Amino acid sequence: MEILNVLAATLAGFALGAVYYGILAEPWMVAAGIKRGTDGKPESSQTPAIFALSFCLQLIVAGMMRHVFALSGISSAGSGLVAGLGVGLFFITPWIALNNLYAGRPVKLTLIDGGYATLACAAIGLVLSLF
Repeated sequence: MEILNVLAATLAGFALGAVYYGILAEPWMVAAGIKRGTDGKPESSQTPAIFALSFCLQLIVAGMMRHVFALSGISSAGSGLVAGLGVGLFFITPWIALNNLYAGRPVKLTLIDGGYATLACAAIGLVLSLF
């Protein structure tokens, strides 16, 4: 049943991303320097393959988080939520910041992407600890 738990957690993180980036699409595209056509949409299309690969990558994160949670004895909703926040805020966000720093990208991009990583990992951690 653990695979269903990991799949549910991945779906939670993925769905949160759809909402999060749906709300922050404009500032994210500006901060990321995304080129857009006259219709305001990105010139490079977002194919179903990109979304499928994104889901698979989040599945890897959720699977590893489940493994670490099991080894650490994290089992309550509160501890799963806090541990997920910690993973996003103290592992993933600094790595995003490091990459963006060397690429000369705006701090706003780090805040947007790091914010999503933190919230998504918290959601994943919460769902993992509920089952």
